[in-house]
Amino acid sequence: MQASHTSAAASVTFDDPNLISMAGLLPTMTLARDTGLHELAGKWLSIPTDKGANAGLKIASLVAGMVAGADSIDDMALLRHGGMGRLFNACYAPSTLGSFLRAFTFGHVRQLDAVASRLLVNLSRRAPLLGSAGPEDFVFVDVDDTIIEVHGYAKQGSGYGYSGIRGLNALLATISTEDTAPAVAAQRLRKGPANSARGAKRLVADALSTLTQVKTSRRVLCRFDSAFYGHGPVSAALAGGADVSVTVRMDPAVKRAITDIGEEAWEKIEYTNAVFDEDTNTWISDAEVAEIPFTAFASRKKAERVTGRLVVRRIPELNPKDTAGQHTLFDTHRYHAFFTTVHGSVLTTVDADKTHRKHAIIEQVNADLKDSALAHMPSGNFAANSAWLVTAVMAYNLTRTAGILAAGKFAKARTGTIRNKLIHIPARIASSARKLRLHLPEAWPWQTAWERLFTAINAPPAAA
Repeated sequence: MQASHTSAAASVTFDDPNLISMAGLLPTMTLARDTGLHELAGKWLSIPTDKGANAGLKIASLVAGMVAGADSIDDMALLRHGGMGRLFNACYAPSTLGSFLRAFTFGHVRQLDAVASRLLVNLSRRAPLLGSAGPEDFVFVDVDDTIIEVHGYAKQGSGYGYSGIRGLNALLATISTEDTAPAVAAQRLRKGPANSARGAKRLVADALSTLTQVKTSRRVLCRFDSAFYGHGPVSAALAGGADVSVTVRMDPAVKRAITDIGEEAWEKIEYTNAVFDEDTNTWISDAEVAEIPFTAFASRKKAERVTGRLVVRRIPELNPKDTAGQHTLFDTHRYHAFFTTVHGSVLTTVDADKTHRKHAIIEQVNADLKDSALAHMPSGNFAANSAWLVTAVMAYNLTRTAGILAAGKFAKARTGTIRNKLIHIPARIASSARKLRLHLPEAWPWQTAWERLFTAINAPPAAA
């Protein structure tokens, strides 16, 4: 592609009051209105009226900006161009929204958590966020934390965490199934140096409480990495009626259990880059799995101990240690173990291993959020940044729901893809018979998906 000869003599002027650059905000924010975002925020937030007047409209404005790709307060100005004022009420200035966020306290952030939870429940009633699998399938609750990098020392709570970069620590809990993309069920912002498991017990309880309101009848499996191998998160999951699958640290009790696994118990698995040998009808792979009964937290009192299975995956040690005598067990192989309460009749050893490794899906959510609203923490105020995180989660879940309603490849697409193809579509506003009409680009490649979304949002209500 190159510029035409006629474009060389073109001139430009910013003077059309009927153009907008983000026509996809119309169906998306209509969905937000219909699922009660404005009413929920207005009901639950108790910010003083000098800063918190019209809280529902201000939260909706922040969500709209994030759906459109805003990653700072200044970016909220994109809501105030062209004909946006004809489509939306109360397009607030960035300074107004910044003052609103700085009025938050920890209590107000928890109120906003309640708004986000109820919004997710309402969204699940408009679109199948958890698909349509049968009751024998799992709903996965994945928990992980991530460091959001910040710059400068003016950010309250920032510090150097496990990643070695200066930032704030965001803890997330997502819900998903085998065939659906994750939605975020709970979130919490912590100080940068915070231990990964800090507050995880409460977060798991909040996520499972939200999942209960979604009214799924399926089994629930909470998947954690080794940072969350502790009695708090595990007991919260079990108390909420879920099973757990958590990576364990190689402490002496785990090592003793591994040494008790007989050599005949190891089973080869289809692993990354494995090759199937048709002559022997086996997978040629260096990975093997086995399991053994195990009691977690055996040092605690009996009521707090948890029985289950220790599933172990081993691969040959490619750099064996030099030893003067006979090689020991841990010199010849590298071991990766996790503890699960799922019974063997539900998930075999191999299936349990495959299911646990898919916990990494939450990393896609972390990357997705950092590609949009969490690219920056916009304020020096910790509570304001905490509210920003909750609002970013609401924007993420709203965008994810819009993708499901658009169907096709957008049902599992990244929110950046949904934003680029369904939200950032230019339009010209025209009036006819006291009605507004949007004129969208001819031959838009994703016209069919956009029309599906628009139709689903504006469909007449179902018969009683």
